[in-house]
Amino acid sequence: MKIFTGVLVVIALALIIFNITLIDFKNPLQGDSAVAFIGIAASLCAVLILIIFRLSKKIENKLNNKI
Repeated sequence: MKIFTGVLVVIALALIIFNITLIDFKNPLQGDSAVAFIGIAASLCAVLILIIFRLSKKIENKLNNKI
């Protein structure tokens, strides 16, 4: 599971980098730039969710080892 979440984080980070290249900095909220901002926000949410998931699994493993 650790490898799988790591791969998903890397994919999300790659999508963030890709969407940054799509932003037109002269008109940042028009056309494809708006879609790129939405993609960046979605990828950041995915990274945060995956980090929270990984931390919850670590806590679960520590609690199971104490019992």
